[in-house]
Amino acid sequence: MFPERFAAKQRVPCVGALVHDDDGRLLVVRRGREPASGRWSVPGGKVESGEDDAAAVRREVLEETGLHVVVGMLVGTVQRPGPPGLIYDIRDYACSLAVSTTPVPGDDAVEVRWADRAGLKSLDLVDELWDCLDQWGMLPG
Repeated sequence: MFPERFAAKQRVPCVGALVHDDDGRLLVVRRGREPASGRWSVPGGKVESGEDDAAAVRREVLEETGLHVVVGMLVGTVQRPGPPGLIYDIRDYACSLAVSTTPVPGDDAVEVRWADRAGLKSLDLVDELWDCLDQWGMLPG
């Protein structure tokens, strides 16, 4: 029998939305469920059967924040450990607001806000979010 670390991992396709407002702030949500319950991240989640990434991004942002977005280019990808045997394969996309409205938390987001760089740095972010945003040139202004 192979050790657990060599066990085959099933990849779960996921998406994330990198939405900046006209002031350069980044849209973030405080997660209400695992993984990372209580920590801050960008809106996103699993791609459902029959969805493409753009449809999944639009749905997740709407469910978690009440906002409608236009999905742009793929900015980067990350892999995060999930429950035993699973790896979350996350593709993050740049997005713009389709309509400027006030975000409201919904679905598994317990809080939503726009964060400037100092505000983002003060939040309890999910692991490696700051580093990825920095590497991709997507930190708020």
